[in-house]
Amino acid sequence: MGTPKLSIDAVRSKAKNASLLWFHGFKEACCLHRVVVLCLRSRKLSIRTGQCFLLNGFIFLGSMFVLKSMVIPTLQWILPENCSQIDLQDSCSSGVVFKLYSFLRAGLIQLFYVFWFYPLYIFSFILSTLWYNDIAKYGFAAMRGYGSVAEESSSQKESTTKQSSVQTEKPTGLGGVMIGIGEQVYSVLLLSFFFLEVYAIGFIPYIGKALNFLLLSWMYAYYCFEYRWNFSEVSLEKRLDFFQTNWAFFAGFGNPCVLAIFFFSPLVSYGVMAVLFPLFVLTATSSRAEEALYSERRNSISAGIGKLPIFYAADALSMWVLSLISLDSQNRVQDVKTQ
Repeated sequence: MGTPKLSIDAVRSKAKNASLLWFHGFKEACCLHRVVVLCLRSRKLSIRTGQCFLLNGFIFLGSMFVLKSMVIPTLQWILPENCSQIDLQDSCSSGVVFKLYSFLRAGLIQLFYVFWFYPLYIFSFILSTLWYNDIAKYGFAAMRGYGSVAEESSSQKESTTKQSSVQTEKPTGLGGVMIGIGEQVYSVLLLSFFFLEVYAIGFIPYIGKALNFLLLSWMYAYYCFEYRWNFSEVSLEKRLDFFQTNWAFFAGFGNPCVLAIFFFSPLVSYGVMAVLFPLFVLTATSSRAEEALYSERRNSISAGIGKLPIFYAADALSMWVLSLISLDSQNRVQDVKTQ
């Protein structure tokens, strides 16, 4: 009788600890006032953030607003949908005119998408990707310049020592470069497969949307903190371990990101996220999450809920692809030697 009660108490304790970490992550993501502080400290950051808002908010989302509120209603007025909007009753009775009008409306709207929205989407995606890196870099520099990093590093002395010990084991020169390239290739494969996993899991009946929401939260949280880890030179192994150990915190951090886009159409969702994403990147850059999570109190909480293998499937697929590439390279070398 004691074992089931002990098991229930353990589950209840883990659920409580996970809820605390989730709330801490959600609260960290909502600290958008830090963005204002960082922008006031750095003129370059203010300019780049403003450019990102101008492109994605004013031009991209503004174009969507113009299409929905002006272009489509105008087309519906010029090419009406029903008999009450025209005076030609003969044409109304046949229905041929309305089929033609419907075809013309759909064609003109598709032309609007093909010649404006899709090129603008590609242009915005490429330029925003470059700007996000600049925003994170300027935000990190602004934070470092005002001593926040120095205060944080003193609180993270143990974790920093561990990271530095791992980094000193890495070979320098050509070997270090090759390891760095290998990590980048593995990281790209891992995140690509994880993105496909997030997309595919949304088609599961009943629970697909809920799982999709959760995985999207983790994905955006990882992207937000990845910029910070890049500038702090945290190894990929350390990132994944830290992320999967504190999975509840990062689920909470990613929830506001996904809530802002989850119920919109794909293009509108992209535009909204393109505006909000740099804000969450700056929030993650200026966050003291590591300081809190490495503290004795919350570290015990993280240990209590256990490590969750979020990237297990993506990792297995990535390693499989890398093994195929390695095997193919070895076979080619053997073919060259035998010739």
